[in-house]
Amino acid sequence: VQLQASGGGSVQPGGSLRLSCTASSRTFSTSAVGWFRQAPGKEREFVAVINWSGTYSYYVDSVTGRFTISRDNTWNMVFLQMNSPKPEDTAVYYCAAAEYVDTVGPDINYTYWGQGTLVTVSS
Repeated sequence: VQLQASGGGSVQPGGSLRLSCTASSRTFSTSAVGWFRQAPGKEREFVAVINWSGTYSYYVDSVTGRFTISRDNTWNMVFLQMNSPKPEDTAVYYCAAAEYVDTVGPDINYTYWGQGTLVTVSS
């Protein structure tokens, strides 16, 4: 499975941005998909995950209520809607897939990782 994250860019605090993760394989529809981020000088951080049917999701506390993860298995895509972003959300965002995993949580072992997309939140 090849993953490609896109949709990054510059956004002002309080604005909105939607990231997309596109997969090359149909097994994507039976994979939990997570979003991670890595800010300059910091370790990679879990952001959100969605199970393969899209019925459950889980977020890190710092984005709960502001970010929403969703998916469209018809098109092998997962999205991260970022509302009211803050400067501390600035990072390279990555998506990852855990094949045949239908749970959510911060400790899933991901099999496939995509290239990142840079999000810069600044006024």
